[in-house]
Amino acid sequence: MTGNDDVNLDRVWLGIATEVWRRRPGRVERLTGQLLRSPGLARALLTAPSLLMPWLIATILVLGAGVAATRSSGQPLVALLAPGLAAAAIAYAYGPGIDPAWELSYSMAVSDRMVLLVRALAVFAVNAVLGIVASAVSGAAVAIAFDWLVPMTAICALALAVATVARSAIAGAAAGLAVWAITVLSVRVASGQVTAVVTRDVLVLPYLAVSVCCALVAVYATRIPKGTPR
Repeated sequence: MTGNDDVNLDRVWLGIATEVWRRRPGRVERLTGQLLRSPGLARALLTAPSLLMPWLIATILVLGAGVAATRSSGQPLVALLAPGLAAAAIAYAYGPGIDPAWELSYSMAVSDRMVLLVRALAVFAVNAVLGIVASAVSGAAVAIAFDWLVPMTAICALALAVATVARSAIAGAAAGLAVWAITVLSVRVASGQVTAVVTRDVLVLPYLAVSVCCALVAVYATRIPKGTPR
């Protein structure tokens, strides 16, 4: 370093790395490491912001409120809440600026794209299970309980694509929530039924097309340019 006011970035970086990796792996992390065949990937997965306990508790509370509202109003509000919640969670699986393990993924033998893929799939699965349980508890129709999984996939892919392109989890979450809200309101105005956004078969193909296109955008945005050192 050249001056007294300069920051020793190496020391700061070492402190961050020590903070993230110093704890010993628990039983879940050891099992995950064995399944993924990578202790580092297991650590990166379990330190995803949207898989940490505060986030999961918040998701459960929101879905619990949706269950209560569904029972009182008769409208399948869980099916409308779940895709938006999952989209925000997926966006925060990509966490530059909010995730202490994100920068460290660049120093791992496993590519950061693989870290993101594993995180996104895990977050999606957790939110899908929570949504299905909430739908079952609320007494929603079986068809509705599963029909929202398709739009949920589309909105999650959109949120992830925006997050990776903008390199901002906040931007991805905002985009996912905004697009889902606009979609729900638009379908409500067009059909007169709020449930049409998750029950109309004509929307399945558009949802799938958005899912594929946004997934390709996310994959492209997380590519490693040729000649870029790891």
